[in-house]
Amino acid sequence: MLDRFITPVIKPLLTPAVLLLDKKHVHPDKLTLVGFCVGMLAVPLLALELWYGALVFIVLNRIIDGLDGALARHQKHTSDAGGYLDICLDFLFYAAIVLGFALANPADNALAAAVLLTVFIGTGSSFLAFAIPAQKLNLPRPQFANKSFYFLNGLTEGTETIAFFVAFCLWPAYFPELAYSFAFLGAITIFTRVHGGYHTLKSQNVNNVNSKKAATHKVDLQEPQNDR
Repeated sequence: MLDRFITPVIKPLLTPAVLLLDKKHVHPDKLTLVGFCVGMLAVPLLALELWYGALVFIVLNRIIDGLDGALARHQKHTSDAGGYLDICLDFLFYAAIVLGFALANPADNALAAAVLLTVFIGTGSSFLAFAIPAQKLNLPRPQFANKSFYFLNGLTEGTETIAFFVAFCLWPAYFPELAYSFAFLGAITIFTRVHGGYHTLKSQNVNNVNSKKAATHKVDLQEPQNDR
C-alpha cells in the first residue's frame, strides 16, 4: 500500500550509489545475489537471538534490493531473467526471516511463523499468478511501470513487510502478536487481490469477446452482396 509513496522518495537517495556501482562495472544480477547472501546472514543471528545484528543485515538486504533494480535501469540491463531472479530471492529471504524467529523460540513462535508463512504464500501467489495473464493481455501498470512483473496492489507490500521485520527485531518478545497482526493484514491483501484480479481478468475477457464479435460483424457488413 505504501510502496507507491515510498519509492519516489527513496529513488533519488540511491542515485549516488548507483553511479558508483556503474563506474565499477557491477552487474545488477550479481548485486541481487550479493544482497540475498547478505540478507540470509540474518537467519543464524535470529536463531541466536542477536536481534540487532540481524536487523542490520535485513536492512542491508533491502537497500541492495533497491539498488539492483535502479542499477539495471541505469545500465539499461533490465531483463525478464533479472526480474525473475530478484522476485524469487526476495520471497526466499522473506520466508527465511520468519523461519529465523521460529528457530529462536519454537515453543512461542513456531505457530505464528507458520501462519505468517501461509499468508506469504497467498500474497505472493495471488499477484504472481495474476502477472501471467496480465502480461499476455498487456494490461497497463502505471504505478509499477519499472517492475519486471505486473504488481497487483495490496494492503501489505514491500514497505509494510520491512516495517514488520524491523518491529520483529525491536520487540522480539511480541513476535507472535506482531506476526498474527501482519498475517491478518496479509489475509485482507489476499482477498482483495484475488477478488480484484479475478474480476479484472473476467471483464477483460468479456471485452475481448465483444471486440471480436464487433469486428466480425463489421466484416460481414462490408462483404458485397451477390446479385440475383
